Amino acid sequence: MAEPRGPRTTVAVLIRDGVLPMELGLVHQLFGAARDPATGEPLYTVRTCAPRPGRIRTDADFPVYAAHGLEAVRTADTVLVPASHETDETLRAGTLDAGLAEAVGAVRGRVASICTGAFVLAAAGLLDGRRATTHWMASAHFARAFPAVTVDADVLYVDEGPVLTSAGEAAGIDLCLHMIRTDHGAAVAADVARRTVVPPYREGGQAQYVRRPVGTTDLTTTSASRAWALDHLAEPLTLAGLAARDGMSVRTYNRRFREETGVTPMAWLTVQRVDRARELLERTDHTVDRVAAETGFRTDVSLRRHFRRTVGVSPGAYRATFRGR
Repeated sequence: MAEPRGPRTTVAVLIRDGVLPMELGLVHQLFGAARDPATGEPLYTVRTCAPRPGRIRTDADFPVYAAHGLEAVRTADTVLVPASHETDETLRAGTLDAGLAEAVGAVRGRVASICTGAFVLAAAGLLDGRRATTHWMASAHFARAFPAVTVDADVLYVDEGPVLTSAGEAAGIDLCLHMIRTDHGAAVAADVARRTVVPPYREGGQAQYVRRPVGTTDLTTTSASRAWALDHLAEPLTLAGLAARDGMSVRTYNRRFREETGVTPMAWLTVQRVDRARELLERTDHTVDRVAAETGFRTDVSLRRHFRRTVGVSPGAYRATFRGR
């Protein structure tokens, strides 16, 4: 887990002709909504930049304006590269514009991509020997173009320390919330999610493509039991009990749950409980035993095991990081 970078962290959004406006907008919306819980002050400064400042075409019927050039990329704490379907899938190793490659490679902090923006990071050599993801429809082409990269087409995002990649547009939201959570904790990220009315936490390993279609007329979904479970995490929830709430057999419920979320019910519950534990560790002085009880892990041993496996540090170390600033 990265150390908090402090207030007013600079985020540069590097756009190119053909940029997807939604991906540009979501970075500004999410990082711009992050506030210091004590003062209400913004925690990030977000700048839009381009290889050459000025008017930039989008893949819609309107342009956008980038006020900053590559100097903003070189000095930023975080650089995010949204997709540009105009050029991304033509890139290969060594084909990126020299100035752009130098600027991206010289970033002093972390670099992240949304969707096929991963092609830019790979062409700059930042993904060699690393695991990465991109939009599932471009993943096979990406793997052929960059054989030195280990491509995982089944996940929402991949965090490889200073280099992060995400799948399609909606996964960019998950990636941004993940970075905010890493910087400033679960409570700040949850507040951003509430402000923008998006799910507060989807684990990066969750499947980016699920088979159940959006807008289905079949009313047998698992959404009711999931909403109920979030309000009852402290209780000893069982697969059979959740299935009964949605009027399904365990077998049908398990299959439907995976179709809708990409993970098993018990894996989903563990993620939600760990996320709730994060918030309690940040916001309260509860003992680890009490946090374990209020999140359904029952014992401090179970909480510590799942917390370290998911977050990478112990509950005590996590609290020291986000309560001790």
